[in-house]
Amino acid sequence: MRIYMQTLPEVATEAPRYVQITLEQDLFGGWTLYRESGVQGGKASLKREVHITHDSALAAFEKARDAQLKKGFKVMFSQGQESAHGR
Repeated sequence: MRIYMQTLPEVATEAPRYVQITLEQDLFGGWTLYRESGVQGGKASLKREVHITHDSALAAFEKARDAQLKKGFKVMFSQGQESAHGR
């Protein structure tokens, strides 16, 4: 599952900031949560968390999503389980 979020720039000449959160199952049955963020067309940061169970990975996904929503990011695109992100 994946969710892509952006904020509108404060100045029209600036590029928007973005966050992409992705949850994928690995070959061993574990789950990896990727959090990529940066400025559109610029440098990006990628963080990775490994979770043993789907429930803990899903909780981490929702927590990361909710934290970005509180910071003012808006959902632009989502793919995967509809019930997981409820947006």
